[in-house]
Amino acid sequence: MSTDLKYLALTAMLTASLWIPYVVSQVVTNGFLTPPNYRDPTPRPVPLWGKRADRVYLNAVETFSPFAVLVILIHLAGNANGMTALLAAAFFWLRVVHAIVYWAAIPYIRTLVFTLGFVVMIGLFVELML
Repeated sequence: MSTDLKYLALTAMLTASLWIPYVVSQVVTNGFLTPPNYRDPTPRPVPLWGKRADRVYLNAVETFSPFAVLVILIHLAGNANGMTALLAAAFFWLRVVHAIVYWAAIPYIRTLVFTLGFVVMIGLFVELML
């Protein structure tokens, strides 16, 4: 498996796991779901860190699709190289850092890391189009 695909798989698992902190905040704050919770989808109150955890998950889902498409297209086009491997790895680690700084409510760094992730995707696009 190429490095690009390895980091695509790691990013997929990271994204797939980011719902866990939000659910933990729900259970810690409100207890386990009861049958009425399944009928009424109104969100139960959670602390601010729980709301941020939910946003981390949603943001990861939103950014995963374009990243995945670019890495898969690079693989299919046979354009995988050292630069695409570096960019794929950078995207994964930027998403890890993004989750941490978002949960911790660290301003400015979160925006910088998110922007760097977008720059990485631009780099992947450029590599794909070469």
